[in-house]
Amino acid sequence: MKVLVTGASGFVGGAVVRTLQEAGHQVWAGSRDGRPVASAHPLKLDVTDPGSVQRAVGQADPDAVVHLVGIIVEKGDQTFERVHVEGTRNVLAAVPRGGRYVHMSALGADPQSASGYSATKGRAEALVRSSGLPYTIFRPSLIFGPGDDFFGRVLRELVSTGPVVPQIGDGSFPFRPVSVQDVAAAFASAVASDASAGQTYALTGPDEFTFRQLLELELGALGKSKPIVPVPLALMNLAVPLMQVLPNPPITKDQYAMLKEGNTAPNEPARTVFALPMRHLADDLPGLLAKKE
Repeated sequence: MKVLVTGASGFVGGAVVRTLQEAGHQVWAGSRDGRPVASAHPLKLDVTDPGSVQRAVGQADPDAVVHLVGIIVEKGDQTFERVHVEGTRNVLAAVPRGGRYVHMSALGADPQSASGYSATKGRAEALVRSSGLPYTIFRPSLIFGPGDDFFGRVLRELVSTGPVVPQIGDGSFPFRPVSVQDVAAAFASAVASDASAGQTYALTGPDEFTFRQLLELELGALGKSKPIVPVPLALMNLAVPLMQVLPNPPITKDQYAMLKEGNTAPNEPARTVFALPMRHLADDLPGLLAKKE
């Protein structure tokens, strides 16, 4: 099949492109700067520009489109609304009628969420379901792997910066991280799976952790020993907005809202439907963090 991937130069995009190629597909890698990804055909594709999307789809003439573009932090005109909702609208309008469409959403996607990220992901899902295309939606939890932002940067900085490790509230918020290899395998399988059309799948790993356990796991993987100190939610609710005046706040208001909501779901039926290997965070984390030294 000919497959066009949006957001191909990102953390997940690179893994999806390579996995699709390994499965024998012809892959076009779309990104804002047209950066080469593996040996895929590079294309300039800005999802916020309808003309750019139409030109890229016209050049690739794909049988399937994998839409991965998303942002974690808003910057300038790159807002959640513009990227997640309008970007999805632009891509859906360009997909050839009858072409397969595979969509990257997020666990917790909900138009009513307190998180702007999760709320716009929910609104984008509604556009996909009403598009008339044979779609598959994936909702990944926290994704770990080479180059990930959460375990490789956010959590690493949180446990490394001070003499103690701040824990949000009682640290009981649950998470079920999933490996980028499992995510890529699911997307690569879905492009050629008629059985998954019209379905939405949670993508989660084999192990569930509380936020405190994730802090402990990160400390252990880095070979550090520090006390973990709970910070009451009432204090966090005051502190997080004040942090936003910093050029690079340690946590954004949106990330804080998502952390409090937790991020977990069973890994079935996706594990069985797509025969996912289910890599374990505890096995991979020491090697992933060592690569960043």
